[in-house]
Amino acid sequence: MSGVALIGDVVNSRGQADRAALQRDLLTSFVEVNAREPAVQELAPTIGDEFQAVYPDIRSALRATLLLRLTLPEPIDCRCGLGAGELQVVGRSDYGLTQDGSAWWSAREAIEEAKRRESSRNKSLRTWFVAADPSIDAALVNAGLLARDEIMTGLGDRSRRLMLGHLLGVTQQTLAVNEGISQSAVSQNLRSSGALALIAGFEQLGGSST
Repeated sequence: MSGVALIGDVVNSRGQADRAALQRDLLTSFVEVNAREPAVQELAPTIGDEFQAVYPDIRSALRATLLLRLTLPEPIDCRCGLGAGELQVVGRSDYGLTQDGSAWWSAREAIEEAKRRESSRNKSLRTWFVAADPSIDAALVNAGLLARDEIMTGLGDRSRRLMLGHLLGVTQQTLAVNEGISQSAVSQNLRSSGALALIAGFEQLGGSST
């Protein structure tokens, strides 16, 4: 079976004072993303601050990573490595299916590369993609991720909530009431934060705002 494996972890998880609350927030986000983005293997925690999933293609994996980052409450953020290749179930453990294959090795390589770049010249980077098949243009995907994450990482908590709400089809009027601000302030925030560009990119990937 082929697909896209996702290996993720929490950024600066050791700096989180309440680790139990961190896990609860992660699980809440996993439930929301799993409900909105169909997966071959749904997002689930593994060991420590890591989590995994499998998606049928790169589009669905990219949509899931965007939704995940938007649903996590500030100051929690995550990084994800995505790997395209072959997947093979080799057993089962307390953490779910035990899997092997080039997709998982590629995802592990991808998250390590994300960490390396994040600690050097790409401070805002949170997502990276590696493909076992050289015919897949991973560089093109990563070019988009560099731009996407630059905008995403700079968003404040309110901007993320507004972007997520708009992405899910909530009206600007309702968003304004929820935030206790004017509708024009919502519109201005969506434009100035870069949220509208990210939503347009999401829709280009086949996402839906409903």
